[in-house]
Amino acid sequence: MDVADIRNLMRKTQASILKNGFLGKPSDDLGNVVASDGVRAMMESALTARDRVGVSDFVLLENFTSEASFIENLRKRFKENLIYTYIGSVLVSVNPYKDLEIYTKNHMERYRGVNFYEVSPHIGKRYDLRHIEEEGDGARREFPPFRGIPLNREPSELMLQELVWSQKRVENRLKQQRGTDSSDVYAVGDNAYRSMRTERKDQCILISGESGAGKTEASKKILQYYAVTCPVSDQVQTVKDRLLQSNPVLEAFGNAKTLRNDNSSRFGKYMDIQFDFKGAPVGGHIINYLLEKSRVVHQNHGERNFHIFYQMIEGGEEDLLRSLGLERNPQQYQYLVKGNCPKVSSINDRSEWKLVRKALTVIGFNEDDVEELLNIIASVLHLGNIQYGEAEEGNSCITSDTQIKYLARLLGVNGAVLTEALTHKKIIAKGEELMSPLNLEQASSARDALSKAVYGRTFTWLVNKINASLTYTDDSSKHYSVIGLLDIYGFEVFQHNSFEQFCINYCNEKLQQLFIELTLKSEQEEYEAEGITWEPVQYFNNKIICDLVEEKFKGIISILDEECLRPGDANDLTFLEKLEDTVGGHAHLVTHKLADTKTRKVMARDEFRLLHYAGEVNYNVNGFLDKNNDLLFRNLKEVMCMSENKILTKCFDREELSDKKRPDTAATQFKASLAKLMEILMSWSRRTSAASSPMTPSRRFDEVLIRHQVKYLGLMENLRVRRAGFAYRRRYEVFLQRYKSLCPDTWPSWQGKLREGVATLVKHLGYKPEEYKMGRSKIFIRFPKTLFATEDALETRKHSLATKLQAGWRGYSQKTKFQKLRTSAVRVQAWWRGILARRRAQRRRQAADTIRRFVKGFIYRHRERCPENEYFLDYVRYSFLMNLRRNLPKSASEQLRKLCMQNMVWSYCKKINPEWKHQMEQKMIASELFKDKKDNYPQSVPKLFVSTRLNGEDLNPKVLQALGSEKMKYAVPVTKYDRRGYKPRPRQLLLTSNCAVIVEEGKLKQRIEYEALKGISVSSLSDGVFVLHVPSEDNKQKGDVVLQSDHVIETLTKIAICSDKINSINIIQGSIKYSVAQGKEGIIDFTPGSELLVAKAKNGHLSVVSLNEYPPLEHYLRLTSEVLLSLN
Repeated sequence: MDVADIRNLMRKTQASILKNGFLGKPSDDLGNVVASDGVRAMMESALTARDRVGVSDFVLLENFTSEASFIENLRKRFKENLIYTYIGSVLVSVNPYKDLEIYTKNHMERYRGVNFYEVSPHIGKRYDLRHIEEEGDGARREFPPFRGIPLNREPSELMLQELVWSQKRVENRLKQQRGTDSSDVYAVGDNAYRSMRTERKDQCILISGESGAGKTEASKKILQYYAVTCPVSDQVQTVKDRLLQSNPVLEAFGNAKTLRNDNSSRFGKYMDIQFDFKGAPVGGHIINYLLEKSRVVHQNHGERNFHIFYQMIEGGEEDLLRSLGLERNPQQYQYLVKGNCPKVSSINDRSEWKLVRKALTVIGFNEDDVEELLNIIASVLHLGNIQYGEAEEGNSCITSDTQIKYLARLLGVNGAVLTEALTHKKIIAKGEELMSPLNLEQASSARDALSKAVYGRTFTWLVNKINASLTYTDDSSKHYSVIGLLDIYGFEVFQHNSFEQFCINYCNEKLQQLFIELTLKSEQEEYEAEGITWEPVQYFNNKIICDLVEEKFKGIISILDEECLRPGDANDLTFLEKLEDTVGGHAHLVTHKLADTKTRKVMARDEFRLLHYAGEVNYNVNGFLDKNNDLLFRNLKEVMCMSENKILTKCFDREELSDKKRPDTAATQFKASLAKLMEILMSWSRRTSAASSPMTPSRRFDEVLIRHQVKYLGLMENLRVRRAGFAYRRRYEVFLQRYKSLCPDTWPSWQGKLREGVATLVKHLGYKPEEYKMGRSKIFIRFPKTLFATEDALETRKHSLATKLQAGWRGYSQKTKFQKLRTSAVRVQAWWRGILARRRAQRRRQAADTIRRFVKGFIYRHRERCPENEYFLDYVRYSFLMNLRRNLPKSASEQLRKLCMQNMVWSYCKKINPEWKHQMEQKMIASELFKDKKDNYPQSVPKLFVSTRLNGEDLNPKVLQALGSEKMKYAVPVTKYDRRGYKPRPRQLLLTSNCAVIVEEGKLKQRIEYEALKGISVSSLSDGVFVLHVPSEDNKQKGDVVLQSDHVIETLTKIAICSDKINSINIIQGSIKYSVAQGKEGIIDFTPGSELLVAKAKNGHLSVVSLNEYPPLEHYLRLTSEVLLSLN
């Protein structure tokens, strides 16, 4: 291939590559996009990778009707840490029970604004099941027109980018997939967000699964994704913070440790996230469903109550617990010991408590709200500790009033009234109110009912409070878009199934019905739009089960409500009997009475069985009526209505007391709220996410548990509906753009109509008529194996095309690079030759000028200095001095240095004024006395000595009069310590020519002649205490004088100069002895410490503690030099 052929090929395949670059790289780096070594091995491994890690969309599963194939695909992906797999728009997640590091901010940015099919499956992005391609890691993924590359580029450019990128992708992806799932969490959320922005339609993401499947974590990850990737302002940031912080609050009050999950949500949650026209979150709203209130009063073995109780006990401050009447031991509370699991290794209650308190503040709770909320939580624990005893006639009574006192204070109610309400029931008969005493069992039930009511209503208030803080308050624009996030319980089948499981499974029946209807509807609409004949799909329609549960007058809920409301002795067994009489002939209902002999062996007499879409479930009717009634005695309501707690006054409305209408039962309320939820979901675009989890202690793939969850999540039914028609469909332009290289007639570009081009392509590929259909704008492929065969052929074709393009491009780029290098080398050589020539010419000119000046200077050497001879004269002098230096003896050099130093000293001293000379003399004396001897000497070095520390205004005139003609040389304020009691007394020390005088106000207290001064003692530490020693035999003196000065260095230097006793100053380490009176001695002990302290010690000595931390002497010397420079 010559250069002309290479250029022709490049012009056909990549016309604009030099202008725009390639895959984000400069054109010069294109040779490195794909490494040549090892590419063939990578390409061949990519063709078999599908067998290793399975497919990322179950719609492309060949044997889609086999549950074993379904689970095997999950196993393959789980083994490779690929936890996300699609069924069309349903995302199946397998909880890995470990951190895969795929939820970081970098991963969020990776999914932000990216085409939906450009990245791997994730909770944040929803895939369209019809547009899938084979990835290098074996994952089946959907692609845009060549992964988000703009369609306005030339087809040849697109194909080159796809081919070269594919080989690099295979190499990188196989490396990256070791130990980390590249399919990140944010695909569904990002696609829902972009659909909301572009289509202006509200979106909804549904998350369902069994306990421990990761529903709560998935919803939190989606919220975090929106918080990080959406536009930000101050107001928006506040809303983002509140949305995120609502999670720890709701988890604390609504989550608990169960046998399957340490952080199980015990309520359903639907959250609206409201976005403005810019796409920024500006508000939100939360609806909660069916809180498991029974957990407040009872937990199974190995389970815990709601987190908030343990967090408050473990993390609450001592003052808080004391005010709430609580102890830091959960074993002390009856509501917390039934599960026998006070602590969980995976939960740090103390740190979680701090997060909850911080979250409450962020959401907008003030101190009063938090205090009253915690009072209610504490009151629930105190209610559980109320103990009943048996009084006369079998009636109940409260054995201790300790808990009642706490409850009265925490709830703000009257203790006596509360006591009566907990032991009596108010009955209204013919307009009269009667108080009927309760027996032990009834009283305990009343107490538990109050606890559940208080906690349940408080939880509802908490949700409403969070909603108030998330309300979008901008009246200027009332139009906003919404993304709904539904975190709902999945199908539950336990060994003992009760009323809660009945409601939860009823909810899942409705959701399954919704999934199937929406799937069939969307499929049928697309077929009709493309002109493809719609083939009716046979599927299990669970509407018959929904009707069995919710039908008016005949449904199970209606029968349950009727049994709850009817007069007479109604109980759970009568409900079961009425169920048998009313709907006993229904095909999906079985009871012990109606069952055959084989079934009766596995069913109890108090159970009924429903044949759900996901399988059979036995429900035990014990507790159905009580849980459905959820009634609270009237007098207990009255007590709560009288509460001074503001939260309880909102939770218990006084209108309830006057409203004679019986409140709706729990099942009816749940049915109504579920109906509203279905209306919301039916009216919006759907983005669904389902979750399943292995949940084994060893974190291995538990096939039995996975099969159980696949069944009860209805995944096989969902897959079967989606695969009833064509598994893959794609627009003509995209299909042709991707696979045109497989046909000579369509490569490198097709000039005719797109439909004809696709028809030519599939004919060349050998598609059979039953394998595909041609729609108006799309091609429909029925079998995944047809698509896989096409993909494998494309992978093989890519290698040869990419190799050819690489060879042509490398030759062209290397030739271009060589031409550039050659041109550059010639330019550099010419530039460097010019520099060398100019340097040589400059040196020659400089040499000629030097010779000329030297010759002219020699001619004029005997004249006066002038421009003609100055160069010559300077050179002669320089030569003479340098020759002299080389020939001088060593002693002469030292003598010259001394002479120079003396000259410099003489010059400096000549410039000093008398005042500065006096200052330097004093400093020299201070240096001789104290340098390296006293610790605070360096501190005094940069400070100038002053002539006196006391002015004439500071001295009493009587003192000056008493001094007479004696001239005062220095005065300083000092502190004198008594010789015996060491009491500090303020004094003034005056220095004259002959003596030192100690003055108290106007009196001369002591006069010490310099001749009589025996010496001066001072410690080596940084204190200011010194002692003036005087003769003990002198009757005029009372003993040695102990003084303290803030300027001790200056004061002692002045005394030494005035008394001419420089050598009499003694610097002592340790203790100083001094004379108190004739024959008696006193001792001063000096010790270093953190602060200055002078006081009498227990041993009778004077104790002086001095500071021991001062900067090094070099610091003060530097300051001194700066001061000297400023003065000069």
